[in-house]
Amino acid sequence: MNTLRLALRQARYDNKAFWRNPAAAFFTFVFPLMFLVIFNLVFGGNEIETESGTIDTSTFYVPAIIAMSVVNTCFNAIGQTVVADRDRGLLKRWRGTPLPPAAFFAGRIVQTVVVAALLVVIVIAFGAAFYGVDVQQEKLGAMAATLAVGAATFCALGLAVTAFIPNADAAPAVVNAIILPLLFISDVFIPMEDAPSWLRDLASVFPVSHLAESMHAAFDPLSGGSGFDLKGLAVMAAWGLAGVVAAVRYFSWEPRR
Repeated sequence: MNTLRLALRQARYDNKAFWRNPAAAFFTFVFPLMFLVIFNLVFGGNEIETESGTIDTSTFYVPAIIAMSVVNTCFNAIGQTVVADRDRGLLKRWRGTPLPPAAFFAGRIVQTVVVAALLVVIVIAFGAAFYGVDVQQEKLGAMAATLAVGAATFCALGLAVTAFIPNADAAPAVVNAIILPLLFISDVFIPMEDAPSWLRDLASVFPVSHLAESMHAAFDPLSGGSGFDLKGLAVMAAWGLAGVVAAVRYFSWEPRR
């Protein structure tokens, strides 16, 4: 078999393993919806000021939760599951098989991106059904391109961060310590319109902010244009490339002692 077919077989295996853990699969899809409902219950009576004007709370939080879902699925999940597999010796066993490393990584990423895409569809459908929020039709292409680049970027960063996590017990703490502060300063959990300029500038260095901004633009009825943010795509792609380089250089198949 060529590498592509092996990668697809690996993705199918990872997908079966994911769905055979129904509790984990259930909360993977329910967790973002819980956040969406809570934010709308707490802030539902307010309006939010953006660069393009005033929008209601749901129009802000539906795209924000989409961005959070992609980050959690691609960065947090990969970072934690790969470290867990490494600690159990599964990575070492896979490395000893004829399966090419490229096929293994590609299969894991494909399966993760499929779950992320399904989550995005569920959040959009939930937002449309219960909050009347719809994506702007003319910005669908930009949203799809941003989601593709963002998913690839956070998958690469998720693999890269495994090199710096000592064991499975430390994995949740490390990945959340990295990503939670960025979610707070990147227009995901709270609007950053009134935040200090230096904090917004700091957030713009990282890919979470650009993913969230592109999602907001896709749902904001007051913003014009096609929704393509070339600068944001470039920043995310640069982080993704850095993640690939770090993963190739420092990734470990052996359990840490």
